[in-house]
Amino acid sequence: MQNLLTNIPGELPGELFTTLLENDQLKIERIVSRGHHSPDNGWYDQDRHEWVLVIQGSARIGYPDSEPVELVTGQYLHIPAHRKHRVEWTSPTENTIWLAIHYGTTT
Repeated sequence: MQNLLTNIPGELPGELFTTLLENDQLKIERIVSRGHHSPDNGWYDQDRHEWVLVIQGSARIGYPDSEPVELVTGQYLHIPAHRKHRVEWTSPTENTIWLAIHYGTTT
């Protein structure tokens, strides 16, 4: 047994990605952000669908063609495969802990 809220370093120079479970069809990971965001000139364009839940903290997900989405503790979001997006902001004063589930393919 493990805990999503433990084993987080005090210093976090980059986002922390921890794979919790993975096989050919599914990847579940914990992501810890503290003031991190995607590069200003880049967009994620993933081959798999992604479902994210903010376990703790707050964040903003941006899209190139629509309004951004603000997420706080307990809120979740589904991002279909190849839906361009990026993390525009995460709280700089607390850990934002995400549970991300990647599944399916577009083929």
